[in-house]
Amino acid sequence: MTDCYGDLAVTEYANVLAAKHFLSRAIKPLWPNMPRIAGPAYTVQLAPGDHLMLHAAIYEAPKGSVIVVDGADCSRAVAGGNVCAIAKQRGILGFIVDGVIRDLGEITDMAFPVYAQGVFPVPGQKKRYFDLAQPIQCGGVSIRTGDIMVADREGIVAIPKADASSVWQQAKQKYELETRMTLAEWQTQHETKVTQALLAAKTPS
Repeated sequence: MTDCYGDLAVTEYANVLAAKHFLSRAIKPLWPNMPRIAGPAYTVQLAPGDHLMLHAAIYEAPKGSVIVVDGADCSRAVAGGNVCAIAKQRGILGFIVDGVIRDLGEITDMAFPVYAQGVFPVPGQKKRYFDLAQPIQCGGVSIRTGDIMVADREGIVAIPKADASSVWQQAKQKYELETRMTLAEWQTQHETKVTQALLAAKTPS
């Protein structure tokens, strides 16, 4: 089950994971108040200016997955309103695209979560084939199908499938520990850490 991963914000995972697991901030939510999405990645590789394999993926990706796309560049839109509508009907949770999309008004109206670099009105071509569900690079992060994606307004994390359960447990434990603290308790702990860090920083190495 992957439902639990969306219970925590991306910032909570950032407390226990290295920065290499977080996608570039250039990939962002494209409509206001977009809900957090969390689920297993279904990866898609595209060629520059071409969107064939994303259009194929909406019929192949399992229900409950997040389609993650290496758009190769931002020269053409890789998806629009109808593609998103079909994906939503088929139970896809959302798209994470290292590239651009179009028909933002339609996508906003249907409330389909899309994280991308932006919008561009000209659609891509349908000429280049790649195998689906293969390892890709998206937002500077290596992602495999089955890795757990969590995306919200704070950013996007790719949690390796093999580590996902333990990472969630670590993040959850840290979150629960911090939420049990009063602000005064947190401040005391924080001030001690800052004082120690200042002393260390002032000490010649």
